[in-house]
Amino acid sequence: MSDPAHVKPTTLRPRVGGGFGINADAIARAEEALKAMSAQFGEWLNDEVVKLDKAQADVREKGLTTETAEALYFRAHDLKGLGTTYEYPIVTRIAGSLCKLLDDAATRLQAPLETIHAHVDAIRSVVREQIKTDENPTGRVLAESLEAQVTQHKSR
Repeated sequence: MSDPAHVKPTTLRPRVGGGFGINADAIARAEEALKAMSAQFGEWLNDEVVKLDKAQADVREKGLTTETAEALYFRAHDLKGLGTTYEYPIVTRIAGSLCKLLDDAATRLQAPLETIHAHVDAIRSVVREQIKTDENPTGRVLAESLEAQVTQHKSR
């Protein structure tokens, strides 16, 4: 099985453009291969959510420590990069908000636990309910609410 962290977006043509000696047939074959792999995106996304759940469980068990906060940050950072690739841009948006909350290692431990857990719970929920974009009203409200919480915390 391919490493999901190395999967690229499913549309190559805009990324490679033309005029660089890249054969259009090769691009089409690569896009077909990515399309075939897209059936595994849900499984790979669920694997990432399991890792995020573990990081959240460690925070609940051990508290927000340098180690647990960093692990949670890196899990969120991975999801920020992979959400859109796995056809869940709402996961990218919510994980990006969590990353913004935890970006600064110097202030990471002051992040409100309630806001951290709300982000993780939201990611788990949108994946479970198959809410893929912020065009879904529930997804949009979740993302906007979480982003507002992060903005409020960061403005203090």
